[in-house]
Amino acid sequence: MYRRQPPAGFLLGLILLSLVSAASFAQQAPYLYVLGVVQDAGHPQIGCYAEHCQPGWQDARLRRGATALGLIDPGENKTYLFEATPNMPEQLYQLAQEAPLDRYSQGGIFLTHAHIGHYAGLMYLGQEALGASGVPVYGMPKMRDYLTNNGPWSQLVTQQNIRLQPMTADTPITLGTITVTPFLVPHRDEYSETVGYRITGPNKSALFIPDINKWSAWNRDITDLVQTVDYALVDATFYADGELPGRDMSKIPHPFAAETMALFKDLALEQRQKIWFIHMNHTNPLLNPASAASIKVRANGFNIAQEGIRLPL
Repeated sequence: MYRRQPPAGFLLGLILLSLVSAASFAQQAPYLYVLGVVQDAGHPQIGCYAEHCQPGWQDARLRRGATALGLIDPGENKTYLFEATPNMPEQLYQLAQEAPLDRYSQGGIFLTHAHIGHYAGLMYLGQEALGASGVPVYGMPKMRDYLTNNGPWSQLVTQQNIRLQPMTADTPITLGTITVTPFLVPHRDEYSETVGYRITGPNKSALFIPDINKWSAWNRDITDLVQTVDYALVDATFYADGELPGRDMSKIPHPFAAETMALFKDLALEQRQKIWFIHMNHTNPLLNPASAASIKVRANGFNIAQEGIRLPL
């Protein structure tokens, strides 16, 4: 039996409706928004007047901020910040441009550890600057203890500019349709423990590990872990040994980007493409997209994080 063909206009209407529905769904899906990609001191770095730092001193538009992520949840009209960097004023402006304040409210700040590029931006929440009220700040036990018992950070607590939120390693925190799970990583823990995060949305998930010692020092296998997520933003402070002339880089035990690539070289391209190198020192050639190192990284299927990149969850 033959069926009557629906009119062309009807088919077109169905196609347009499906496209609008898909677009509407995409607008509601949460995503990560890269706000900064450099090591704690930014780029150019204080005291660096070498050739690679000069462009940033001479043109403010070429300066790069310390590593930070925004988490934007259109469904809940909330934004979250991962890391409170010294570049927080500029990064909050970037986040507000992406997620306007007439719609979105700040849901809180997630800290990884107590090194300057990761928490010092909290100073801008105090009475000398924003004079914020009750901003949720998520931290592990030693991190919360450090902020509570050491000035000037303790003033943020006593004056209720921030409201410390407890975290426990490997215990998920639920934020609407998103879960954020901290996990301990080995690092220089002078004042607090150090964590990375697994950030899981309704469709995809990400790892965020901006600071860690060598992968071999961790009790987890990073190659196995990456295969359980869709994105992995990982420590690439240095590209390779010898990057700091005159210094023994074994005493600065970050995983070199070259080492990470070697670790993943035998995995399928699909797995390598999950890696996003981030937290780059001012000496790292990956900050220059035209460098031989950057070209090699991309040719091998890996990614280099840049400000403004969106990673849907």
